[in-house]
Amino acid sequence: MRRVADAARIRRLMSALSQETERETRVYFTGGASAVLFGWRVTTIDVDLRIVPESDRILRAIPSLKENLELNVELASPADFIPAIPGWEERSRFIEMQARLSFFHYDFYSQALAKIERGHAQDRGDVEEMLGRRLVEPARVLEYFEKIEPDLYRYPAIDPAAFRRAVRESMQGQR
Repeated sequence: MRRVADAARIRRLMSALSQETERETRVYFTGGASAVLFGWRVTTIDVDLRIVPESDRILRAIPSLKENLELNVELASPADFIPAIPGWEERSRFIEMQARLSFFHYDFYSQALAKIERGHAQDRGDVEEMLGRRLVEPARVLEYFEKIEPDLYRYPAIDPAAFRRAVRESMQGQR
């Protein structure tokens, strides 16, 4: 049975992943992993990550690492749920480098918009934390939404009007 991921377990995963790296690679944490590493949550159910460039060696290692570390690991990022925001890589926050593996928090604007779109209570709390910790600015959240809005047709599960309304409501009074 897998356990929830706290900061120590996530750091053990980071160390194990770094041992599987053959070339310069980036791992972007998102969702609960960012919340735990930043400290506004103590644990998360799973560790969502994106590997750039994809590495067969790392991908092949993940199933055994999940079992050995008793940890849920998912290959997921905001770009799986909403259009990628231009410049997300440059805005992603560096965590640390181990061997040839660099770890980052996936762009917080992308995370905030993906969480607003999903709309769960915990997601709303995460967005409030990002705003409170000044990881995102309300005006820029709105600006980035406008940049991706023309591409929402590529995500048929998203209702663009409802998404726009949710973004505006989430940012209302935050300026």
